[in-house]
Amino acid sequence: MSNWSGIRNKLENDYLCPALRGHIQYFATSYSKSADHEGRAAIRMDGVEVLRSNYFTYFENVWTKFHHLRSTTLKDCDSAKEAINQAHAFALEQGTFDQKVFYEAFGIFDNQSIEKSLVSENPLVRIFALLDRRLGKRRLLALEESMEQELDWVRAFYVIRMQAEGLMEKE
Repeated sequence: MSNWSGIRNKLENDYLCPALRGHIQYFATSYSKSADHEGRAAIRMDGVEVLRSNYFTYFENVWTKFHHLRSTTLKDCDSAKEAINQAHAFALEQGTFDQKVFYEAFGIFDNQSIEKSLVSENPLVRIFALLDRRLGKRRLLALEESMEQELDWVRAFYVIRMQAEGLMEKE
């Protein structure tokens, strides 16, 4: 799946649980006039962006964390790759990403089982799994305890799904 419309179609029609169809929309774009066609991505609930980020926020977080790691714990040349990998992981945990990271997360999600997606290191993959039709109500309820340890911005999608399924009162 190489184009955005195909990815969006799969996310919103093939994977999205019936209770959220028509409510959740996925969004990603690249800006042709920006350097390297950088862009942004978002997940909307009834037209409101619940999760959104863009290249510039993501890059700023990666760059700041990378320089912090290089000046403190990872000073030698051999650890530069480790520092950049940790910086990318840190930025994603902070809820920042660009459209390319969003596409990569979909690629991971699309090529593995729902079980692996639910425990993926990538928080975006876990969100895709929480909204997936293959995740039934019993398994959704069984995730409640593990959701206490989850990132706040990922847990928000668990709440959205629980409310949509009628398993949690809307606040």
